[in-house]
Amino acid sequence: MRGFGMHTINDVGWIEKSRPVCGPLDAIIRPTIVAPCSSDTHMSHGGSGPKTNLILGHEAVGIVDEIGSAVNKFQVGDYVAVPCVTPDWLERGVQNFNSFSHDTGGFGSFKFLGVKDGVMAEFFHVNQADANLAVIPEGVSPEAALMSVDMMSTGFHGAELAEIKAGDTVVVVGIGPVGLMAIAGAALFGAGRIIAVGTRPKAMEVAAAYGASEFVSYKEGSILEQIMARTDGKGPHKVIVAGGDMETFAQAVLMTRPNGIISNVNYFDVADKVSFPAYYWSLGMGDKDIRGSFCPGGAERIARLLDMIKYGRIDPTKMISHQFKGFDKLPEAFELMDKKAPDLIKPIVYM
Repeated sequence: MRGFGMHTINDVGWIEKSRPVCGPLDAIIRPTIVAPCSSDTHMSHGGSGPKTNLILGHEAVGIVDEIGSAVNKFQVGDYVAVPCVTPDWLERGVQNFNSFSHDTGGFGSFKFLGVKDGVMAEFFHVNQADANLAVIPEGVSPEAALMSVDMMSTGFHGAELAEIKAGDTVVVVGIGPVGLMAIAGAALFGAGRIIAVGTRPKAMEVAAAYGASEFVSYKEGSILEQIMARTDGKGPHKVIVAGGDMETFAQAVLMTRPNGIISNVNYFDVADKVSFPAYYWSLGMGDKDIRGSFCPGGAERIARLLDMIKYGRIDPTKMISHQFKGFDKLPEAFELMDKKAPDLIKPIVYM
């Protein structure tokens, strides 16, 4: 079969591979729509270390093409959403620690791009299908379902980690797709004032639609100074980091008021180092909770998000900025994601 991926670092293109083998608990999916992600482009440039001959992609909806002999909840022909995180539910990391993202250690549940090929191919493999697939319900478009499998799940997880309470002042750093979903999640979970950090006009328009109250531009000086000025020197109750670099992360720690939470769902580089002066964290005793987590995986997680779409709580398709028709358009969509066109939010490819 044919897939699109990385031959090695900074070398992407078409790859020929054998069709994946379906185990007893597993399924083979024929993707109908996929979405390139900045995590894919980040990986192609070596951001997760060296990878070779790897099909990229981890956001897809598609049709079940084959099921294993022990699969009970799905049949060939079902139209499904595939979460980007597909844990091995038999692993002790899940059983002992509820570590749905880290079944065998750090990022262990992120099988696509980690231990196997991704979804940008004619077919792809899903482990433990009964626990890791969700049928797309009536009333949910495939495009909306596609936005749930990573962007919505990850962005909402940023809001979940922040434990947002009614009336909280929340800063969301970054208004890419994950940041936009963090804004939407913060609003749904009860935030009062939501300050978004970002400058792209199209993304700002969508952020406002999802609940952003106001915007701060990193092009106009220190975001720390701007946000402290706007909050009368108090800072926000919660900060969700969905973009930026390690300096931005340090500023997020400093601006958060005592008893606040810094929630990180940003993907840093393998070479990055976390470092900031101790006074940022009140000499380590500032009652500031720093949390970072990958989005939870599995069928139940996605089914709940699909219900939020079905019953009108959110329309994640507002994020879709570019649409490509045809499998052969994958390189073009990937390059667009890589170069971050000014009007880009999220591209999708109809396979």
